[in-house]
Amino acid sequence: MSATYGYIRVSSRDQNEDRQVIALEEQEIPKQNIFMDKQSGKDFERPQYKRMVCRLKKDDLLYIHSIDRLGRNYEEILEQWRILTKEKGIDIVVLDMPLLDTRRGKDLMGTFLSDIVLQVLSFVAENERSNIRKRQAEGIAAAKARGIRFGRPEIQVPEYFGQVVTAWEKKEILPQRSQCVLDKLERGSV
Repeated sequence: MSATYGYIRVSSRDQNEDRQVIALEEQEIPKQNIFMDKQSGKDFERPQYKRMVCRLKKDDLLYIHSIDRLGRNYEEILEQWRILTKEKGIDIVVLDMPLLDTRRGKDLMGTFLSDIVLQVLSFVAENERSNIRKRQAEGIAAAKARGIRFGRPEIQVPEYFGQVVTAWEKKEILPQRSQCVLDKLERGSV
């Protein structure tokens, strides 16, 4: 008996996946058959994706919201599509692109049209990934030019830090006595 699955991907933990969840819920996919990864689409090294692929069997049906949710690497998208449809023997429905519904047009012309659309959309997905990275680099450069600092805030070391390092190097500070030495240095009695 065939089963219906859904796959959701967002690029980071703080991104919202609600629109994809709603779209898959409208397809009445059982919750236990919806898999979600919160990481980049640059490759297919995603734990939930791999878990889902292991569960897929011949004649199962996979829904994804859009091709870029599957991935953002042109060649890998085409390869995964081939693995899923040819090796696994499943059907795929890309909700925002009705031409990418492998249940329809299984004749030569339908397959040809689906392949062309898949190639174009895969190219666009990878190109968008490149554009995102370029825009991100430009944004970081502009922020740095405005004096914005990135990373953790700098920690100010106490005035007596050099004395602590010297005492530690001379083996005058042992782990169990280090707090006592620090207290003395703060008071200026060492």
